Amino acid sequence: MTAPAGARQEAPDGGGSPAAGPHEQPAAGTVQNPWAERRSLVLDGHKVRYWFYDVDRTPKPLLVLVHGFRGDHHGLQLIADRLRGRYHVVVPDLPGFGRSEPFPDRPHDIAGYADFLRGFVEALTDGAVHDGAPHGVAVLGHSFGSVVAAHFAAAHPVMVERLVLVNPICEPPLEGGRALLSRLTAGYYRLGRALPRRLGNRLLSSWLVTDAMSGVMTRSQDPRVRGYVRHQHRAYFSAFADRDVLLEAYEASVSHTVAEVAMQLSMPTLLVVGAQDELGSVAAQRTMASWIPRHRLEVLDGVGHLIHYEAPGPTAELVHDFLSSPAPEPVPTPDGEPSALHAQVPPGDVAAPDTATFTGLQRIVGRGRRQPGGHRERRESRR
Repeated sequence: MTAPAGARQEAPDGGGSPAAGPHEQPAAGTVQNPWAERRSLVLDGHKVRYWFYDVDRTPKPLLVLVHGFRGDHHGLQLIADRLRGRYHVVVPDLPGFGRSEPFPDRPHDIAGYADFLRGFVEALTDGAVHDGAPHGVAVLGHSFGSVVAAHFAAAHPVMVERLVLVNPICEPPLEGGRALLSRLTAGYYRLGRALPRRLGNRLLSSWLVTDAMSGVMTRSQDPRVRGYVRHQHRAYFSAFADRDVLLEAYEASVSHTVAEVAMQLSMPTLLVVGAQDELGSVAAQRTMASWIPRHRLEVLDGVGHLIHYEAPGPTAELVHDFLSSPAPEPVPTPDGEPSALHAQVPPGDVAAPDTATFTGLQRIVGRGRRQPGGHRERRESRR
């Protein structure tokens, strides 16, 4: 499922270079270097595939990206491509999706995925990052991935130096105006599991469904952007292990939010939200952000829940600026909210920006031997 070396793929805005703004689209866009080195490791009896985006062996901070529901690493490729020159960017396929095997003996729920992320970061850094380590790594999660990343960070705060939440889930999907749609969607996944195997898989992999979802959620009117989103959903939204995994993960996605653990996020946290995000209003995002002691909130106009497709350039620049800048100062405690966590938060950074504390992937950066003619020998590490 990874693109071959040297291949080029159409993308909504210019690869590698920062976009001028969320509204501007270049005349033609491609991902500069869409292939990434595929690697694997085994955790608790199941193989995990992850993709390593980088440009050279220079020591850089480590940034782990967590994709959303039904997707895989391709969903965050446009952001990863823009950050690969400044960070070691690693994007795993969550267990049960893409090319990662499902959990063999536990449900695909938030607790399971958060614990997976703990084990993955420990293995990725050869044990350098753990609950007792002096420093952690930077973690970014989009949508469902924001819930996984936030719950992981809340449970293991020492392991997360800084946290980035893109289109974070701030409101319970089973409450309010979206409750009916969420329940209908749950019925769709339950029906897909209950039908005979072939028929159920056809229903759950139907392009009619993915195209309808793409059309509703894409805010851009640029035909190139809309076509790219439609292609991505068609190509990768059916890469799930089986129907049970899909239903379990969906039920997890509508049962938990970032807001549940917002007060426990003591690390500096960036929230990047779309002004037209149908899964969380700006007002609700602002309220949730106020519960995070050291946060920075950025709202991008003209985009909804697909920031990672529609505005990857501006998003990548916001991420880099946040990771390379002093941490935000703690915010005042909201009235009526417990103050203990806020009181324990250390003061904001006052020194010059310093990302040296992020763990560098010294051993994992090897990219293969240079072959005659300038080509690289691709390889995959196995553990």
